[in-house]
This record gives sequence, C-alpha cells and structure tokens, in this order.
Amino acid sequence: MSKLTKVINGKLLLNHQLVENEYLWFQDGKLVDARDMFFRQRKEADEIIDARGQIVAPGYLDIQINGSYGIDFADHDGSEAKLQADIDKVAKGLLQDGCTAFCPTVVTSSPEVYAKVLPLLRARPGKADAYSEILGAHVEGPFISQEKKGAHDVDAIREATRGIVDFDAAYGPELKNEHEAVRIVTLAPEIPGVLETMPHLIERNITVSLGHSAAHVQQAESGVAHGANLMTHLFNAMLPFHQRDPGMVGVLGASDLPAPKQPDRHPLPSFTSPGTQPLPDPRPFYGLIADGIHVHPNSVRIAYYSHPNGCILVTDALSASGLPPGHYQLGGQDIEVKAGGAYLKGTNTLAGSTATIDQCVRNFRQFTQCSIVEALEAATLHPAMALGIANRKGSFRPGADADMVFLDDELHLKRVFVRGEEVDLVKK
Repeated sequence: MSKLTKVINGKLLLNHQLVENEYLWFQDGKLVDARDMFFRQRKEADEIIDARGQIVAPGYLDIQINGSYGIDFADHDGSEAKLQADIDKVAKGLLQDGCTAFCPTVVTSSPEVYAKVLPLLRARPGKADAYSEILGAHVEGPFISQEKKGAHDVDAIREATRGIVDFDAAYGPELKNEHEAVRIVTLAPEIPGVLETMPHLIERNITVSLGHSAAHVQQAESGVAHGANLMTHLFNAMLPFHQRDPGMVGVLGASDLPAPKQPDRHPLPSFTSPGTQPLPDPRPFYGLIADGIHVHPNSVRIAYYSHPNGCILVTDALSASGLPPGHYQLGGQDIEVKAGGAYLKGTNTLAGSTATIDQCVRNFRQFTQCSIVEALEAATLHPAMALGIANRKGSFRPGADADMVFLDDELHLKRVFVRGEEVDLVKK
C-alpha cells in the first residue's frame, strides 16, 4: 500500500481563501479527499508534514518563459542530447523559484528550428529531484505583426493566407499535438488568415493568445470572439492605449463580447465583469510581466482594477535570467542585460525579463495591494484555467497533482513539493 501523507498547521489556499484548521492529504503524487480518507475510510496518515503556520499554495505555473541560466529554448545548435540537457537544466532551476510547471517559450523562428526543438518540449511530468513539469511549448510567433515584433526576427515572420496549412508548414507535425508539444500559440489577429485558423488550433487543444499585434480594438475583440482566451504580456508589443481606439488593452473594458466558446478556460466573474453576460467572464485572461520594468506599477494597477480575475503573472524570462549583467542570445538575437532589464543590444527595445515567478508574485501584491489570495491565484489557478488543466494544476482539488509551495506571510519561498516529493532548496 502506498504512503498516505497529511499536511497540518498550514494556511491552505482553498476555495479562494486562506483556511486554517484544515488538512491536505495526498497519495501517489495526487491530492485525495480528506473527508473520504478520514471519515469514510478511517485511514490515518503514514507521514505528517508540519507547515508550521506557513501559507500552503499550489505550485506556481509560468506559461511564458524563454529560458534561463544562459539557455534559450529557441537554441537549436548542437545535438539532441545537448539540447535536452539544456532544457533539463532550466527545468531543474525553476524548482528553486517554486515554479513546478511551465511552458517553455519559443520566439519567432524558422520551420527548421521548430522541427528540431518542439519534439523536445513535449509535455512531461515533473520530478522533485530532477525538473519542473513541462506543459508543452508556448510558440510566440511567427504569425505576428512586423510593426510590433519587439525583439523577434523580422525575417522569420509569416502570414497565413492559406490558414491552418500555413501554420502546419511553419511548425511542422508537432502542431498536430498528438504529444502535447504545443500548449499556447501567440498570434496577431489582424494578420490575413489568422482568424480563420483559430478554431482549428482550439480543436487541437491549443490555447490561442493574442499578442505582438498592432490590432485595433475591434480586431482584438474579433480575436476573442473567434476563441482567443488569453492576451500575451499585456501592454508590451501592442498598440498603446488611446482614448478613441484603446487597441488590445481596450479588451479589458469590453462589455459586449459573445459568450465564450470554452467557458471553462475563461476567468471567473468579478465585480467588473459585464453585467449582461452569464458566467464566466467573456473577457480573456492576460499575461502580465510584473518585474517593474516591462510594465510600470501604475499600469499593473490599472489592469488589475479593470479585470482582477483575468491576470496571469508571467516572467517572460530569457536566457540571461539567473546570470549577471552581460551579453546573451535570444532566438538568434544579441541581448544585453543591464539595470535589471534585458534589451536588444545597442537599443532600448526590451527583449525579455530576468525576473523569477516568485518575485513577480511579490511584486504584483506590492504594486496593487491586492490580497495574498489574489496574488497567488494569478500564478496558480488562473494560468491553469487558461490552459484547460485546472483539474490537475493550480488548486488543491482532489485528484490534482500534489505540487505545493510553502511561503511566509511576505510570500518568500520556504519549501517546494512536486507530486508530493520535496525539492531540495538551495536558494532559501
């Protein structure tokens, strides 16, 4: 009989609140129903974990991260064994930040790059002594706006006049998603052929995100109407807010969007939700880089106050994350890390962040003065919902993976568990 474990003396994140005098039970890496175990089956725990009054939350998810520790997920030079070892190095390092599952992000690249790297980014479970779970890749481009390319390679940007045929030609066979290699596609809704392609991506269980786009507000809303349930790094690589055409940012204020095509992948309602719509909120989730550089704290507050249940914290970290200031690579581009940010070499164009997901959670709470629960759910429940995996990630519902972080009241990381096994933290 496998070991049954109970977590006691914690402030548990349950049902959108921190709860004391409750227990978490898990077995075989999965959470089990406490009442069923104790009251119906009369089982006692084989092991007790004392949380010592700390906050106990689901493990963090980072659904947009380009790399870390000198490694870029778009790198394709070298043998398959070398690339796999590089991926494993990043995945192991992320556990030190409480990130128990992630979407390795590949920026705009050539078909040859996708053909080589996407098979290595297929979904796989995490291990406490080895690496964070891979949820499948986030492919950011190449069907994006040249005007809002950011640090992406302009020569690799494509159109989609043939619809899904062009997408399959760009990404290759992994886009069929038989092995869950692609979890998210970021695209610009104004690019010819993109809107017509979105339903095909959704049929393949791929989350469609709007980003790197010069879309006007009507085009952005059309993207949501066609099934997009996420916006990539809000405020960055999109038209700036204007009072007569608020662009993609204006979707946060939309009041007449149609009922969602995938209601379970949309945000829960809040006091700002459109009053005439049924549950859930028809507005999409939005990624937010709360590093204090990509988005000013005032802008973070505006987004949060406009659509509090839509926020998903992402790092958008690149290969320089975890490394000192210097020069690095991102998707074949030269990157310079200075003054806490990462920029295209010789420019002021942001290329990505060097933040960690636990830092973003703390920053978000500081910037917005939101509750601890809201800050935590922006890195746990919300990303899980956007990806359609809330049954196993992002909450403590029975049957979910026993991925956990223990935190002090300032949200500093104390302990991390992957599928019920504890990670050896060296960064505490």
